[in-house]
Amino acid sequence: MTSFAKAEHLLREFKGDRYQFGLDVFDLIGATTALEGQRAALVHSTYDGHQSWIARALESLRAAGVDVLGTVRGAAPNAPREDLLRIFSEIANLAPTVIVALGGGSTLDAAKAAEVLHTLGGSIDDYFGTGKVTERAQQTGRRLLPMVAIQTAASSAAHLTKYSNITDLHAGQKKLIVDDAIVPARAVFDYGITQSMGPAFTADGALDGVSHSLEVLIGAIGKPYYGRMVDVAAETIRLVAGYLEQAVHEPQDLKARTALGLATDLGGYAIMLGGTNGGHLTSFSLVDILSHGRACAIMNPYYVVFFAPAIEQPLLVVGQALKEAGLTDATVERLRGRELGVAVAEAMMELSQRVGFPTTLSEVPGFTAEHIGRALVAAKDPQLRMKLENMPVPLTAEMVDDYMGRVLEAARTGDLSQIRNVPNV
Repeated sequence: MTSFAKAEHLLREFKGDRYQFGLDVFDLIGATTALEGQRAALVHSTYDGHQSWIARALESLRAAGVDVLGTVRGAAPNAPREDLLRIFSEIANLAPTVIVALGGGSTLDAAKAAEVLHTLGGSIDDYFGTGKVTERAQQTGRRLLPMVAIQTAASSAAHLTKYSNITDLHAGQKKLIVDDAIVPARAVFDYGITQSMGPAFTADGALDGVSHSLEVLIGAIGKPYYGRMVDVAAETIRLVAGYLEQAVHEPQDLKARTALGLATDLGGYAIMLGGTNGGHLTSFSLVDILSHGRACAIMNPYYVVFFAPAIEQPLLVVGQALKEAGLTDATVERLRGRELGVAVAEAMMELSQRVGFPTTLSEVPGFTAEHIGRALVAAKDPQLRMKLENMPVPLTAEMVDDYMGRVLEAARTGDLSQIRNVPNV
C-alpha cells in the first residue's frame, strides 16, 4: 500500500463519512452543510485570493437550499482576541442554526471560540485549558451550534480537531482551548485550494503537520494508541519529506499538494489521539516573531535531543522515515539514546534548511532574550500545564528553568551540547 493509500485509509477510519477530502470535493459544501442546519452564517477567509472560492461556497450552499443569513470576515494570523470578539458579535446578530467556517487555521480557531462565547457566554479566558467548554455546557444545559469547517490550508488541521488557539497580541502570548465539544460536526477539504499557498506558507503548514505527529508519537510510549501513532507519524513524515520541496518549487503540482494535504490531516488525527508537548509549548511564546509551524520546526529538533534517552523506539521510526527521504546518512537503526536523538535532530534540520527555514532562534529577526524568559514563564502557567505533562520526560514547574532553559539556549545558538538530559530516564 502506498503512503497515499495508507493515509487515505487512516483518515477514513478517523472521520468516516463526516469528512470529505481530496481533489474536486469543494462543491460538496452545500450538501454537507444541509445535513446540519438550514440557516447558516459563513465565516470566511481574509485572504483576497480566496474570493472566488468564497463565491463558489455561497453558490453551493444556496443550491443545497441553505439560507445564508450573512457573511463574517474571519481572523488574521494567530487568531487575535480582537478578531474573535468581532466574529462572536457578528454571529450573535445573525442567529444562525449552523456555522460554516471557510479558511485556514486562524479563521477556524476563531470561529470555534466565537461559537463558544455565543452559546455559553462569559469571557474567553474562562475556557482556556482542557474540558472547560464541556463543563460550562453541562452546567448551563446548552449545546454548541454545529459547525461545518472548510479548510483552505494544509497546516493546522483545525477542521478536524478539538483545539482553538487564540492570541493576545499585546502580551505576545497564545493560549489554547482543548475540548471535544468544539470539534466541527463535519468538514470539507479540497486539496486543490492549497495551490494558492505561497512557498513559505506551504513549508510552515507542512512542518506544523510534522510537529503534530512527531510530538504525539514521542509522548505515546506505553499508551493504547501507540501502535496507531506509529502508522500515522510514519506516513506524515514520509509524505512531507517526500513532497515538500516539490510543492515549494512547483506550487501547482497537485500530487505534491495532495501529499501535504494528507500529511497535515494525519497531523490532525495525531492530536486527536494524544497531545503535543515541547515544541508547541514554546511556540506559543514566539507568536510575535514566528509563524506557528516555523516555531515548532525550529524547536522540535532540540526537544528531540532532550527527550532522546526516553524515546528510542519512536525515534527509530522517525529516523528511518527521514533516512528513506535522503535527509541523513546516519545508520539510525544502530544508534541509541542521545546519539540517536542528535542524528534525528540533524535530519530534521536538514529538511528545514532545504526549504529555507532557520534552524536557530538567533537567525530569527526580532528574537531577544525576552522570548526565552517569556517561554519559561508560560511553561509554568496552569492553563498550559497539559503541554508540560504530555512531555515524554515530564517536567514540573520547578524543573522548567534548569532543563527547558538549556533547551531554549541550545535553540538560540544551535549548540546541541548545551542540552542536559534528565538523569535515570
